[in-house]
Amino acid sequence: MAPRAVLSEQWQREDREERDRLRQLEGRLNELLDRRRDLIAQVRALSTKQKELYNQRQAPQADVERLHDEFAHLGKLLPELRRGCEKARQQLEEAVVRRRELVLTFDRTERQNPDQVRKAMAELELRQQTRALPIEEENALIAELRQKAKDLEHIESRKAIAAEHERQRREAEETIVAARAEVERIVAEMALARTERDKRMVEIRAKLGTAGALVAEMRAAGRSRAELMTQVDGLSREIDSIEREGRELLARSRTRREDARRILKEYERPRPATRRADPTAIAESHLEELMKRGKVTLGG
Repeated sequence: MAPRAVLSEQWQREDREERDRLRQLEGRLNELLDRRRDLIAQVRALSTKQKELYNQRQAPQADVERLHDEFAHLGKLLPELRRGCEKARQQLEEAVVRRRELVLTFDRTERQNPDQVRKAMAELELRQQTRALPIEEENALIAELRQKAKDLEHIESRKAIAAEHERQRREAEETIVAARAEVERIVAEMALARTERDKRMVEIRAKLGTAGALVAEMRAAGRSRAELMTQVDGLSREIDSIEREGRELLARSRTRREDARRILKEYERPRPATRRADPTAIAESHLEELMKRGKVTLGG
């Protein structure tokens, strides 16, 4: 039976040590892969959370922009209302002055009712006819009757003028009422605009607080994700190092076995004899050389 070539004791020891090391590396690699897989799952969960927080932030952010536009609109509206209120107050003052001027320019007798004057004259005539008066009182009564008659005649003659004056007075009163109502309306609208503007500011602050809390949570998630990614990178580097070392060990083992097969083939290859020699002596010489090199041992 032809002898078989096996690894020498030194190579066998190295091979065992490297196989043990490979098993250690494999265990460590599986441990690192599991840890990295867990960390990547956490990273993905944080990424999902960041996306959800970002989406949640859009609603309060949009509300803030809308409320800010409304706040700005109310801020522009208030000066306009203020100018309108000043104009309405000026018109009210002008209407009051106009009515006062009309009252002062009208003859007081024009505002008397002709029926009242006639009634007063009838009473005076009845008194004159039913009572015996001293001559002085009767003269005074007659004089009063004459004055009443003149007043009545004056009132009747200026009846159209008095009607026109009354119309102007009523218009002045109506203008005052309308101007005062306009002032009150604008003042109420200004108060409402201020209230709404203040309300918008409170809402903006609340929405900004909500959006700020979401941003803070997003940043915290981002920091946690960055820390996890740092750990993942560290594990990846260690995994790469283990895989590199494993490949080197496998390469050395492969090279060692290839060397053993090459030496075995070299040992088994027949050599042409340049001269006659003892085959047994040649084989023993080759074997001794191989044993000195420490590459193989012969087993039966």
